[in-house]
Order: sequence, then C-alpha cells, then structure tokens
Amino acid sequence: MARTSQRPTGNAGRRERPHNQYQVNTYVDGNTVRKLQTAPQREVRERRAVSFATRKNREKALQMNMSYMLFLTAAAVVTVMVCINYLKLQAQNTTLQKSATFLGMELSQMKLENDSEYNRITSSVDLEHVKDVAMNKLGMVYASEKQIQIYDSTQSDYVKQYQDIPAE
Repeated sequence: MARTSQRPTGNAGRRERPHNQYQVNTYVDGNTVRKLQTAPQREVRERRAVSFATRKNREKALQMNMSYMLFLTAAAVVTVMVCINYLKLQAQNTTLQKSATFLGMELSQMKLENDSEYNRITSSVDLEHVKDVAMNKLGMVYASEKQIQIYDSTQSDYVKQYQDIPAE
C-alpha cells in the first residue's frame, strides 16, 4: 500500500491544485504508484508562444529612450503639483467656510443685541413725560390755524425753498 505524506488520507482520486496551470497531478491511495499526468503537448507549445510574446513586450518596455523618460518625469511632476494645489485650495475653502460660519453667527448675535437695545430704549422713553417737559419747561405750544400754511404742488415731489417763510 503506497501512501504519500503530502496530503491527508481518505480522499482517493482527489486532484490537488497544480503549481502551474498546464500540469495536473493526480494522487491515488492504495497499492498503486503515484502517476503524474501532464497536459497535452499542444498546450505546452501555446504556453511557450505566450511566454515568447511576453518576453518581447518586456524587452520593449525596458528600452525607454531619454525623451520618454523626460516626458514621464514631467507628467509626474505636473501631477504632483496639481495635487498639491488642489489640497491647498481645499484647505483654503475649508478655512473660508469656517470663517463665513463664524461671521454669520457673529452677525446673528449682533442683531439680537441691537434688537434688545432698541427695545430697551423704546420702552424707556415716556412720551407723556417728554410732552410735559416740552410744554411746561421749554414753552412749547401747539400751532394755531393761522400759523399753518398749506402748499399745493403739482409739478414735483419736493420743494425748493429760496427764501424764509414769512412770519405773521
């Protein structure tokens, strides 16, 4: 009984994964000797042909002239510069967005402060007190009918005053 120590026992006729795609090994447990099965000769020739074409392409690829190398170097440098410039613009964009957000929040805060100050000032003014001080301490009087002059103008929306209004 011949056994191999390369694989577990109990799998008669099992195919192992070949090391290359053209040679397949079959192992058989039992009293027979391990037999090696190879691919047909035709496939081996195709492998050699592919191999020869691959070698030719590799040789061509290794024969780069100086102008091609300069072109590739220039392309790599331009690519790196474009990437660096892009990253700088992205960083600048992020900074500007943060600044705009901060300024928007600051504007909102200032509007709130302005509105609250306006409301405080408006509520602190007592119009009755202003009228009392103007009439009693400063001598303000309401205009009489004789002091009111009505001006009708059909020509424009504003009036140019060339002289003082006469006092009656």
